[in-house]
Amino acid sequence: MTDNKTLNGFTIKDHQTRAHKFHVGETEKRPNILLMMTDQQRFDTICAAGYGFMHTPHLDRLVNEGCLYSHAYTPVPICLPARHNLLTGLTPRHHGYPDNIHHPKANAHLPTLPRLLSDHGYDARAIGKMHFLPPRRHNGLLNLELMEEIPFTREEDEYALYLKDVGYGHVQNIHGVRNLLYMLPQRSIIPEAHHGTKWVADRTIAYLRSNRGRQPFFLWSSWIAPHPPFDVVDRFADLYADADLPEPHVSQTPLAPLTKENAMLGDIPNERVLRRMREVYYASISMVDEQIGRVLDTLEELGQLKNTMIIFTSDHGEFLGDYGLYQKWNPYDVCARIPFIIRSPGNVAPGSVVDDFVDLNDILPTVLDVAKIDYPGGYQLPGESLFAENPKKDRSWQYVEYAENNRRWISIRNQAYKYNYYYGGGFEQLFDMQKDPSETTNLLHEDPDDRLLNIRKEMRDKLMAYEKAYGLEGYVGETDFFVGPAYQPNPQRNEAFPRFPLRIVNEEEKAQMNDLVSEILMAVKDEPIVNLRDLDIEAWQTRLNIPDEEVERMLADRSQRKEEEENG
Repeated sequence: MTDNKTLNGFTIKDHQTRAHKFHVGETEKRPNILLMMTDQQRFDTICAAGYGFMHTPHLDRLVNEGCLYSHAYTPVPICLPARHNLLTGLTPRHHGYPDNIHHPKANAHLPTLPRLLSDHGYDARAIGKMHFLPPRRHNGLLNLELMEEIPFTREEDEYALYLKDVGYGHVQNIHGVRNLLYMLPQRSIIPEAHHGTKWVADRTIAYLRSNRGRQPFFLWSSWIAPHPPFDVVDRFADLYADADLPEPHVSQTPLAPLTKENAMLGDIPNERVLRRMREVYYASISMVDEQIGRVLDTLEELGQLKNTMIIFTSDHGEFLGDYGLYQKWNPYDVCARIPFIIRSPGNVAPGSVVDDFVDLNDILPTVLDVAKIDYPGGYQLPGESLFAENPKKDRSWQYVEYAENNRRWISIRNQAYKYNYYYGGGFEQLFDMQKDPSETTNLLHEDPDDRLLNIRKEMRDKLMAYEKAYGLEGYVGETDFFVGPAYQPNPQRNEAFPRFPLRIVNEEEKAQMNDLVSEILMAVKDEPIVNLRDLDIEAWQTRLNIPDEEVERMLADRSQRKEEEENG
């Protein structure tokens, strides 16, 4: 018997909360695989998934034509490790990236999803942000069209080269101004026609038109948005200006020491700016949604929609001011829980919802299952095909990890509780996910009773077993976790600045580049709520060695513009 769920007016067939698998004949053509991915998109950002303030008509279409996995997680809530989990189907124990930096133990010789597919006749391609190290390591992909956040050289980044070809080679901050304006509302310096969000869809559509069913493909289309900077274009800038947005979560108990780094990254001076920052974050998602619609329309026009398995997800979430914090790399759901949709005729029933836990580790075995390719073996995969005939993975528990040494934490949850353990000092958290889904109250903060201590023991024992099986080696003894010295946070402002302009060898070309101050002024020209004098100018100037006269020019220009606006 089939029950229905209604979310924001959308009727979603439940099918007993399991994605129904239809059997496909052996003579059927091998399906295309389209993996569409955003960066830093929270789970609570799709209208049809229950978040009615969002404007996401094309993601809503995927929800209603596919399966919504309502409790999906990233295994590691930060870019590089999460993407390598997806790429290899394995955890940092094997691929060697526990954090967002190059690691001497990184393993470039593992079987990867695109390599396994290309070895079996798939045209494996990637467009957009990959965050590989080194950036152009193909990992089995037959073609890479990169659009990375901060390309080291222009020549290694197709989008940066494209901008030069269309007359915007003089722009330094091609994905919005980082450093001083990292988490602040701003407008794109690049015109909408050439914005990176549109470029990923343009290149995806160009490939789909060139292939036209010629060869089964694996295409990984990956957007930088809504990762900051939130460089929205004018047409989307005020989409959420009058929306009834959810209020930021407020913690009632002390946070982990690590979060002190997250608190400083925002540089948000007041509640009005915080509200505006959230608006442009959501607007960035709606910009991507429009481009996803273009891709879906193209597949339909080419007659390839029925024969294409579409996966939509993100690598991790974003604090977005919840608990007074920004960015990710923490075990809270706003960082670790992600959107996850599969549209796959013959494998999932339209409008179905799965409430079991799934994560990015499941993508590799799911794709191989659909493509009828065996994993070569040698490693114990933590994920499993979502369409497995005889599933063995226990989807009543979800394990998440991050980093190493005393920065490391691990987390486990079931439908009732979440337990977090921080190796630096042994800090612990226990949240009631039914009564307190916003994770505002750590039940272990003050004198937990025997009932809570028993829950803590059950969760801790389960987490220890997962850490032994999949976590970094050497962090669990025979009976307990390793306890390291208390972690000492290193809070600082975002200091990232464009790197490729420094490596332009043509002096005439280099001389034509915009300066940083001019691009800051361009980015906030139409965002009057941003008062540069309220920001941490000193930290920015010191870290990037900006001359005093440039700072004075920037502040004087902004003050004059504000005065002109006030005087009409």
